[in-house]
Amino acid sequence: MAAKDDVQALLFDVFGTVVDWRSSLIDDLGRFGAGKGVKADWAAFADDWRGLYQPAMDEVRTGRRTWTILDVLHRESLDKLLVKYALTGLSEADKDHVNKVWHRLKPWPDTVEGLRRLKSRYIIGTLSNGNVGLLTRMAKHAGLPWDVVLGAETARAYKPLPQAYLASAELLNLAPSQVMLVAAHNGDLAAAAECGLRTAFVARPAEYGPHQKRDFKADRDWDVVTDSFTALAKAMGC
Repeated sequence: MAAKDDVQALLFDVFGTVVDWRSSLIDDLGRFGAGKGVKADWAAFADDWRGLYQPAMDEVRTGRRTWTILDVLHRESLDKLLVKYALTGLSEADKDHVNKVWHRLKPWPDTVEGLRRLKSRYIIGTLSNGNVGLLTRMAKHAGLPWDVVLGAETARAYKPLPQAYLASAELLNLAPSQVMLVAAHNGDLAAAAECGLRTAFVARPAEYGPHQKRDFKADRDWDVVTDSFTALAKAMGC
């Protein structure tokens, strides 16, 4: 526990680490499509939508585009996919409902119990590229017991830019070394470690379903390496 003794807050990557975005999208969009009589390969649709995530944020990260929240980026990507999949006849209300599928994601089975245990000892919150409104509604939907919801607006910067990590620690009146990032993505943890944060890797090998290509396991000796939030809670003394 020596490396973690000073940790006062655990902040979490959300998409993939806290919630199972892929299965959630496939199930939610499938129900929507069945109700509207709209047919599509919803698994492919979900994968394509997630595939547009990083390129959209890169436009903002590089300064080619002014600050734009993830809800807006998701909607622009959705509009492209509706054309690609030839999904016509949806009302504006339908499109808004579909875009807000990202507000309705389901947690992994171990998530809520693990968070509740960690909350008994630490400040717990988000350190996500999601916007505050999205993350707050997701928490209400999924029963996520955050102490604080910090979205990309915290720093007006998308991970892995350093300010995304540093501003979150600063808002909690903590030094970076007093904050631990929990993530299922080695790259996210590497960027956090460069900023002085502590690190916890939680393996989510099913995040991308059959298309998972990386992050099956830790690729560095992070402060904690485990495969569930309940195991993380145990490792952190909760």
